[in-house]
Amino acid sequence: MTDSIVEKYWAQLASRHDAEAFAILDAAYREPQRAYHAWNHIIDMLTKLDQLTSLATRPDLIAAATFWHDAVYLTREPNGHPRSDPENVRDSVLLFEKHARFDPMERAAIHDIIMATSNHMKAKAKKEHYPGFSRDLDLFLDLDLSSLAVAWPVFEKNLEDIRFEFQWAPEQDFYLGRTRMLESFLGGGEKLFRLPETRALWLAAAQENLKRAKSDLREKMAFSA
Repeated sequence: MTDSIVEKYWAQLASRHDAEAFAILDAAYREPQRAYHAWNHIIDMLTKLDQLTSLATRPDLIAAATFWHDAVYLTREPNGHPRSDPENVRDSVLLFEKHARFDPMERAAIHDIIMATSNHMKAKAKKEHYPGFSRDLDLFLDLDLSSLAVAWPVFEKNLEDIRFEFQWAPEQDFYLGRTRMLESFLGGGEKLFRLPETRALWLAAAQENLKRAKSDLREKMAFSA
């Protein structure tokens, strides 16, 4: 991976990881079962972080969490049993901790930022690791959901990529699961994005996409029933 934004932020973080860390990440985000949860998602988040660094207290720690938050991503176990997002998040944190060389405060902060992705809508800082940590956690979560506000053709492609990652799932089950997720995001209202600055940037477009996607999925469910 040689994308310039990846190089920029990894240069700030490399000394706080072991020598194997980047190779581990590169292999993870190139795994064949991935489509959405791959390097392009990480690049998109880092690019937006770079544009919004004035909102962050520790952009370096947000970047570190960005690199590691989807380091483990499987939609089912080898035995075919579905795998939950919290399981992936937990294992991503464990992989980060194996290769991290941050000081204890930074390590704990990154741990908590990554763990927040287990439940985007309800997550909140349990400890203020440094002044401004809660806001950094909120910014990270907003960056992770910012893809909800992309242009509709890109949004559709993202849905297709997620379907690829769940290609083993029956259509009706997948459509129902996606519909429930879209409804949970819509149910958050203005709280879908946590910061006023990111809300102003992304909320309107995200809500429009979510409503359109929900309608499309309901049509597909009716057609395939």
